[in-house]
Amino acid sequence: MTLHPMLRLIAGVMLTLSLVLTYYIHPNWVWFSVFIAANLIQSAFTNWCPMITLLNKLGIKE
Repeated sequence: MTLHPMLRLIAGVMLTLSLVLTYYIHPNWVWFSVFIAANLIQSAFTNWCPMITLLNKLGIKE
Protein backbone atom coordinates (compact mmCIF):
# COMPACT_ATOMS: atom_id res chain seq x y z
CA MET A 1 0.00 0.00 0.00
CA THR A 2 1.33 3.43 -0.88
CA LEU A 3 1.50 6.49 1.33
CA HIS A 4 -1.73 8.33 0.58
CA PRO A 5 -4.11 5.35 0.68
CA MET A 6 -2.44 4.29 3.93
CA LEU A 7 -2.90 7.79 5.34
CA ARG A 8 -6.62 7.73 4.51
CA LEU A 9 -6.94 4.27 6.05
CA ILE A 10 -5.24 5.36 9.27
CA ALA A 11 -7.40 8.49 9.54
CA GLY A 12 -10.57 6.46 8.98
CA VAL A 13 -9.59 3.81 11.52
CA MET A 14 -8.63 6.43 14.11
CA LEU A 15 -11.89 8.31 13.61
CA THR A 16 -13.94 5.11 13.86
CA LEU A 17 -12.05 4.09 17.00
CA SER A 18 -12.66 7.51 18.51
CA LEU A 19 -16.39 7.32 17.86
CA VAL A 20 -16.62 3.80 19.30
CA LEU A 21 -14.72 4.91 22.41
CA THR A 22 -17.00 7.94 22.73
CA TYR A 23 -20.12 5.79 22.54
CA TYR A 24 -19.05 2.85 24.70
CA ILE A 25 -16.43 4.22 27.12
CA HIS A 26 -16.78 7.94 27.85
CA PRO A 27 -18.13 11.02 26.04
CA ASN A 28 -14.83 12.87 26.46
CA TRP A 29 -13.31 10.63 23.76
CA VAL A 30 -15.10 12.92 21.30
CA TRP A 31 -12.11 15.26 21.73
CA PHE A 32 -9.98 12.66 19.96
CA SER A 33 -12.33 13.05 16.97
CA VAL A 34 -11.95 16.81 17.20
CA PHE A 35 -8.15 16.44 17.20
CA ILE A 36 -8.27 14.22 14.11
CA ALA A 37 -10.55 16.67 12.29
CA ALA A 38 -8.36 19.64 13.24
CA ASN A 39 -5.29 17.81 11.98
CA LEU A 40 -6.98 17.02 8.66
CA ILE A 41 -8.09 20.65 8.27
CA GLN A 42 -4.66 22.10 9.06
CA SER A 43 -2.99 19.67 6.66
CA ALA A 44 -5.27 20.86 3.88
CA PHE A 45 -4.02 24.43 4.37
CA THR A 46 -0.37 23.80 5.25
CA ASN A 47 0.24 20.74 3.04
CA TRP A 48 1.99 19.08 6.01
CA CYS A 49 0.69 16.13 8.00
CA PRO A 50 2.49 14.64 11.01
CA MET A 51 1.33 11.13 10.05
CA ILE A 52 2.95 11.45 6.60
CA THR A 53 6.20 12.42 8.31
CA LEU A 54 5.94 9.37 10.57
CA LEU A 55 5.09 7.03 7.70
CA ASN A 56 8.03 8.37 5.67
CA LYS A 57 10.36 7.68 8.60
CA LEU A 58 8.96 4.14 8.75
CA GLY A 59 9.94 3.68 5.11
CA ILE A 60 6.53 3.91 3.42
CA LYS A 61 6.97 5.18 -0.14
CA GLU A 62 4.66 7.46 -2.10
